[in-house]
Amino acid sequence: MGRHSIKAPAKRPGRALILSVIAALAVVGVVATGVFLWVGGHLNPLFAAAEAGCVENDQLVVVADTSIAPALTEIAADFDAASEACVETIVKSQDSADTSAVLASGSLVADAWVPESSVWLDRTVATAASLGQSAPDTQVGEPVATTPVVFAAPATRAAEIATEPVTWARVLTGTLPTILPNPEASSASLAGLLALRGHSSPDDPRQFAGAMIELGKSIPASTSAAFGSLATAPQPSVVVTTEAQVAAYNLDEPAETLVAAYPADGTVLLDYPFVRLPASNNAEDDADEDAAGAADAAGAADAASAADAAGDGAAPSHADLVDAFEAAVRDATDQFAAAGFRASDGAGTLDVPGLAAEAPPAAEAKLDAAAQLEILRAWGVLTLRSRMLAVIDVSGSMEEPAENGLRRIDIFQQAAVGAMEKFSGEVELGVWLFSTARNGDLDYEDVSPIAPLADLAHKQQIAGIIQSLPGRLGGATGLYDTTLAAVQRVRESYDPEKVNTVLVITDGKNEDENGIDLDTLLAELAKIDDPTKPVAVIMIGFGPDTDLAAMQRIAQATKGAAYSASKPEDLGIVLVDALSQRTCRPNCG
Repeated sequence: MGRHSIKAPAKRPGRALILSVIAALAVVGVVATGVFLWVGGHLNPLFAAAEAGCVENDQLVVVADTSIAPALTEIAADFDAASEACVETIVKSQDSADTSAVLASGSLVADAWVPESSVWLDRTVATAASLGQSAPDTQVGEPVATTPVVFAAPATRAAEIATEPVTWARVLTGTLPTILPNPEASSASLAGLLALRGHSSPDDPRQFAGAMIELGKSIPASTSAAFGSLATAPQPSVVVTTEAQVAAYNLDEPAETLVAAYPADGTVLLDYPFVRLPASNNAEDDADEDAAGAADAAGAADAASAADAAGDGAAPSHADLVDAFEAAVRDATDQFAAAGFRASDGAGTLDVPGLAAEAPPAAEAKLDAAAQLEILRAWGVLTLRSRMLAVIDVSGSMEEPAENGLRRIDIFQQAAVGAMEKFSGEVELGVWLFSTARNGDLDYEDVSPIAPLADLAHKQQIAGIIQSLPGRLGGATGLYDTTLAAVQRVRESYDPEKVNTVLVITDGKNEDENGIDLDTLLAELAKIDDPTKPVAVIMIGFGPDTDLAAMQRIAQATKGAAYSASKPEDLGIVLVDALSQRTCRPNCG
């Protein structure tokens, strides 16, 4: 990827006349002394005036991802020392997610940015658009370093984990317990999800969606928190991370070191591009204006030499200093290697505890930024914390056998236990049971309030309700009255920070002759509809007696979805569908 500019910066009024005189005087000094210093491996006149001392230093500000900031700080110190106090380079350590947000808002003041992966540039542009801002003016250079995505494991448990090859396929099947730091903040996690999708079945999108739901059940606040949780994990587990992050952890000499496990079925490579920001681009404009001013001051006959004085003399432009720093960074391969980074092409040999000396041969140098953003959107949907009221049919027909010989209620019990395990502790779940005249004149009975599954007592209460269902059966199917009441209940206690949903599981069609009919239900749903408080109804029908056409109309009216399930494993499948298709409703394919 070569350097490119997203947007040309606007010209600003310069100090052309004054600086042209200063530049012209300065060039006489540097030509007379003939002093040049080697900077970044190149003969460079930028610091030639340092022999005579600097009147004042020039300050460079570089924002770097926290993973690479320590290495860049060392490089900056060497760079400043070479200038003999002519330059002060400040390296600000900041998570790429935070820098991206500030840059997108137009309020980042710095000369350069070294993010953890080029994908942050695409995310910056997307965020700026959502804020109504124009894309920030950046010039993106080639990577200065790279690091492959790996699995981190405690050294003492590595042998247990490696009894089978460590692969993305094991993550997909759930046989390799995996901790994933939040991909909304971690480039390694997002790239890891891209690798995971690449190894999932193209014929079954539910496999990847199901894996993301499983990984999203517990999301550590940071990579450091994820590393810390390895020691207390009930099973030998791994963290999706990078070589560089494992190196940084081990170089701090922890009580127990980590080892990098390289996926046997291939991995991906994070790059660290050097990104020029608007501050340095505007400085370059000033340098252009100064050159033009110097040409005017010297007269038409000396225009060429005056331009040289302003552009290449002992008083370098600020943009020239940024160029020099970038060159110094690109030449600092040994310092990057000592910190656990590979070269810009992914190659290089490392001598860092916990890491392989040679780079993994299957590492891919390029990542698909558009695909990563697509995955990030899907992750946001799948892990968005839900608030759900499960409404379960306990009419007498649930006693009837299904295709496999089990009663319909038995099938539901088996599926519900597995489905419960898919939800994170931050999901809020309540339970209603329904049949005709279930609770006096009402067709529904509130048996468990909507509350977080993180509350162990609440989770155990719901598990007990599921186990007790065979003894609660009776009556006909009071579907329509119950559905309307459930939507009203969820909207009354609506939580704008969560996805508010009604999940209706039934084996039949509405049989309440004293209740409302379908047209009345749809009219009432339309009447109480509030776009600011959407409550989707997800309907799952069991067996051959369900009225799928009616369920589809109810789902469409609430921007929900309707499914048909007859086998025990189908409930888990449709739950994944219901969660993964939330953003496409009501037009899911």
